[in-house]
Amino acid sequence: MNLTYFSFFICIIVCTLIITYWAAKRSNTTNRFYTAAGSLTGFQNGLAISGDFISAASFLGIVGTIALHGYDGFFYSVGFLVSYLVVMFLIAEPIHHLGKYSLADVVCYRFNSNSLRSIMAFGTLTISFLYMVPQLVASGLLLRLLLDIDYSISVMVIGGLMTIYVVFGGMIATSWVQIVKTVVLLSGTFLLSLIVLSRFHWNPSAIITEVIHQSPLREKFFLPGKLLDSPVELVSLQLALLLGTAGLPHILIRFFTVRNTKEVRRSILSAAWVIGSFYLITLILGFGAIALIGYDRLVAADATGNLAAPLLAKELGGDFLLAFISAIAFTTIVAVVAGLVISATTAFSHDIYHHIIKKEKATEEEQLRAARLTALGIGLISTIFALRMENMNVTFLVSLTFTVAASSNFPVLLLTIYWKRFNRTGAITGMVTGLTASLACLIFGPHIMNPIGGWIASKPLFPLYNPGIIAIPVGFISAIIASLVSRKSSQEKDEERTQFFIKAQTGIDMRGKSM
Repeated sequence: MNLTYFSFFICIIVCTLIITYWAAKRSNTTNRFYTAAGSLTGFQNGLAISGDFISAASFLGIVGTIALHGYDGFFYSVGFLVSYLVVMFLIAEPIHHLGKYSLADVVCYRFNSNSLRSIMAFGTLTISFLYMVPQLVASGLLLRLLLDIDYSISVMVIGGLMTIYVVFGGMIATSWVQIVKTVVLLSGTFLLSLIVLSRFHWNPSAIITEVIHQSPLREKFFLPGKLLDSPVELVSLQLALLLGTAGLPHILIRFFTVRNTKEVRRSILSAAWVIGSFYLITLILGFGAIALIGYDRLVAADATGNLAAPLLAKELGGDFLLAFISAIAFTTIVAVVAGLVISATTAFSHDIYHHIIKKEKATEEEQLRAARLTALGIGLISTIFALRMENMNVTFLVSLTFTVAASSNFPVLLLTIYWKRFNRTGAITGMVTGLTASLACLIFGPHIMNPIGGWIASKPLFPLYNPGIIAIPVGFISAIIASLVSRKSSQEKDEERTQFFIKAQTGIDMRGKSM
C-alpha cells in the first residue's frame, strides 16, 4: 500500500467526519435535517449544488472522453452546463416558493393526492438509486486501484461514510461536505491545468499541435462525429442532459436550503460559474492527457479513459500529485452519493412515512427517527447492490438517470407550474408513463440486451443507447393528453388555481404574506 495515497485518503475521511460531528449537534429538527433550516447563503448553496452535480463521471469520465474522442467529449459536457439555464429560468424559483422538503411537496401543493405523492417519491428513489450505484462501483474500483484494498471493503467504506454523513449530519453535513469537495476539486484541477500549460510554455497552439501529433484522429480530433456518429443518438443525449437536470431530485431540493428568492438566484448563478469553470479546466486536462501521455498509454491503462486524470497527475507530479488528485476523485464520489442519500431519505421518510403512513400526524421526534432509519436503510441497500456489480459496466446508468428525470419529473413539474389546464390525472399519468417508458427503453435497449458484452445476450428490441428522444416526448404527451381528456371531471376551482400561480411566481400566499 502506498503511504502517500493512504495519508491523503485518511485526511479526507477525518475532515469529513469532523464536519459531520459539528453538523450532528445542529440537526436536531426535521427542518434542519432536511433543508439545513434554509441557513445557507446563495454562494454557499451554489458551491453545494456544484458539489452535488459534478460526479466522478464528470471529473474522471469527461477528461478521458476529451482525451480519446476530442470534440465530442467536450460537447458532452456542454449539455451539463447549459441545463442550468433551464433550471434558472423555469424551475428554481417556483420550486423554492412551493416546496418544503421534497419535489412531491411542490406538485401536491396544487394537486393534494396521496397516490401522486407516492409516485413522485418512487420516482425520486428510482433516480437516486440509478445514480448512486455507479458512483459506489466507481469508488470501489478507485480505492482498489490506488490502495490495493479489496473491492468489497472499498465499497463498504464508502457506503458507510455516506450513511454516517446523512444519518448524523443530515442536510447540514451533506452541504458542507459538498462545499469542501467543490473548493478542493476546483483548486486541484486548476493547479493541474496550470502545470499542463507550463509544460507547453503557456502556448495553447503548442498544445494543439502536440494533440494532433499524439492522437490517432489527427486533425479530426477537433471535429464532431467520433463518439456519437449517429445524429439521433447525439440529439437524444443532449436532450436528456439539457432537461434532465431540471428533474433531478438531489439538485432541486437544494433550493429549499436558502431563505429567499434572491439567494435562489445567487445559488444558480454561482453553480453555473463554478460548473462552467470546471468544464473549461477539463478541456485543458483532456488535451494535456493525450499530448503528454499519448493515446496508446491511455488505452492500455483503461480503454474507457477514466484513468486519464490520475495518469496525467502522475506524469506531472509523481505519486504526491497522483494521491492528491485521487483523493479529490474520492471526495467527489462521497459528496455526490451523500446528496443522493439525503434526497432518497426525504422521499421515503417525509412523503411516504409522514404524509401517507402516519397521515401527517407524526411527531417531530418520530419524523427525525424515521429519517435517520431511512438513511441507514438506503445506504445499506445501495451498498449491497454495488457489491454485486463489481464486474458489470454500470456507467451508462449515469446518463440514463438524466433521461428518467427528464421524462418523468421534469414534464410534471413544468406543466404543474405553468399550465392552467393541467390536473391530477395528467400528473399521475405523466409520471407513470415517463418513468415506465425510460426504464423500458433501458431494459430492452443495447445496454442490457446486447449479443456482445450485454447483460442479456440477445438482439436489443430498442436500438438507441440514449432513449431520451423517445422517452421525454412520451412523458410530456401522455401528461397533456390525460389532462385534456379528464379536465372536466377534475378541474380545480378558479380561485385555487389563481392562488397557486401567484404563489409559484411570487412566493406570496393567499393572505398576501410573502413566504
